[in-house]
Amino acid sequence: MYDVIVVGGGPAGLNAALVSGRQRRRVLLVDSGSPRNAPAAEMHMFLSRDGFSPAELRKLGRDELSVYPSVEWREGRVDGVTPTDGGFAVTLADGQTHQSRKLVLATGQVDLTDSVDGLAERFGRGVFHCPFCHGWETRGMTLAVLGHELPQVMQALYVADRFSDDVVVCTNGHPVPEPAAGRLTAAGISVREAPVARIEGEEGGLRLVFTDGAVLERQAVYHRAPTRQHSALAEQLGCELLPDGCVRVDEFQRTSVPGVYAAGDTARLAALPDALTFVVTGAADGARAAVWLDQELFREDAGLAG
Repeated sequence: MYDVIVVGGGPAGLNAALVSGRQRRRVLLVDSGSPRNAPAAEMHMFLSRDGFSPAELRKLGRDELSVYPSVEWREGRVDGVTPTDGGFAVTLADGQTHQSRKLVLATGQVDLTDSVDGLAERFGRGVFHCPFCHGWETRGMTLAVLGHELPQVMQALYVADRFSDDVVVCTNGHPVPEPAAGRLTAAGISVREAPVARIEGEEGGLRLVFTDGAVLERQAVYHRAPTRQHSALAEQLGCELLPDGCVRVDEFQRTSVPGVYAAGDTARLAALPDALTFVVTGAADGARAAVWLDQELFREDAGLAG
């Protein structure tokens, strides 16, 4: 019987396992090896690791966990979780089942990029989702923002205000609704409504090729893609989901299902309009979940629960 099983080996899951392991809790971390930021060469806004490789951060995290004999790390996919008397039964894709008193879901999200040839292959490498994460590196560049809905329009206004005086919104065959179109015009941002057939080139020299044969050369592209949960485990367990698909948690990272915590961009507070998808906030969520589940375990063992 593990004290806690952590599902997901990104910053949130790794930090949850680290904090729990340091409290001498018996921990199993299961990681599928397919993180959301895998395509990105760099991550930012993580003190002492700004510009660091996300893959290298995960490797260092696993190395640090290896110091603690109470923590086990296993590569694999969790296919199912079943509540049991006193905890949960977690079934891996290879058929193995493990028992745990508590559960941390740190499975993250998946970006659903538009069906434009070449977009997914360049996501995180020339095509970026977040000006907080990549704005500094794209300052002074010629930029395109792909999309027509309010989040993309706001993104175009933001990058034009902070990082570039040459921004073009490419709506991929859709009109920009008013009053957003007027805001773009007032900001000096041009709009191209023709569908985008494909994106070519490399970071620093991208080409957006339209179905009418026109070509727009840009140094970088921003595209805020919609997302979905990377795993269906939260839904399977009956955790309350918010309208955007994020798992609803409270200030202690607890879900609506007793004993189940969620951390990282898989979850958010209902009071927040959006999940913060930064590496540093994911790591902080993981630490917060581990601290409070440890306290919950302590109270249960001391007969103080309830």
